[in-house]
Amino acid sequence: MESHKVSFYVLCLLVLATRSYVGHAQCSVADVLKGHNDARADLEVDVPLPHLDWNDTLADYAQNYANQRKSDCQLEHSHGPYGENLAVSTGDINCALAVRLWVDEKRFYDYSTNSCDGVCGHYTQVVWRNTLRVGCAKVACDDGGTFIGCNYDPPGNYIGERPY
Repeated sequence: MESHKVSFYVLCLLVLATRSYVGHAQCSVADVLKGHNDARADLEVDVPLPHLDWNDTLADYAQNYANQRKSDCQLEHSHGPYGENLAVSTGDINCALAVRLWVDEKRFYDYSTNSCDGVCGHYTQVVWRNTLRVGCAKVACDDGGTFIGCNYDPPGNYIGERPY
C-alpha cells in the first residue's frame, strides 16, 4: 500500500512539473514565429526585415506577467524593459490567433504618413525593424478568459519613427 502512495505522489509531482512547463507550450513557438515573420516579409515597401527568433528569457518574462494577470485578466501592460503586445479574450484563444489579430491592424497603418486610422500599435511592434527576438505566453484566467502576452527585444514603437 505504501508503494501506491509513493507512486501517486510522484505522479502528482510530474503533473505539477508538466503544468508549469506547459506555459510555453501553450504558445506554439512555430506558430508565433510564422505569424510574426510572415507579417515582416509582407510589407508595403521593399525593405527586408530580419526574421524574429524565439527567446526563452522573453517567454519567461511574458509567462511571469501573464501569471500575475491570471486573477483579473486585465489588459494592462507590464511597463517592463521590452516591447509588448497583449491580448485578452472571454474564452480560450491561442497565441497564433492573438498574433493574427495584431497583424490585422496593418489595414489601419499608413506608411506614407506614418500614422494610424484606428489602432495599429500592435502591428507596428510586430514589424518594428530593429526587433530581433520575441517570446510569448498564455494563461487561462480565473474568470474563464485568456491572457496572452508577447515581449519583444529590442522594443519598438517610438513616437515619430517609422517601424520599417
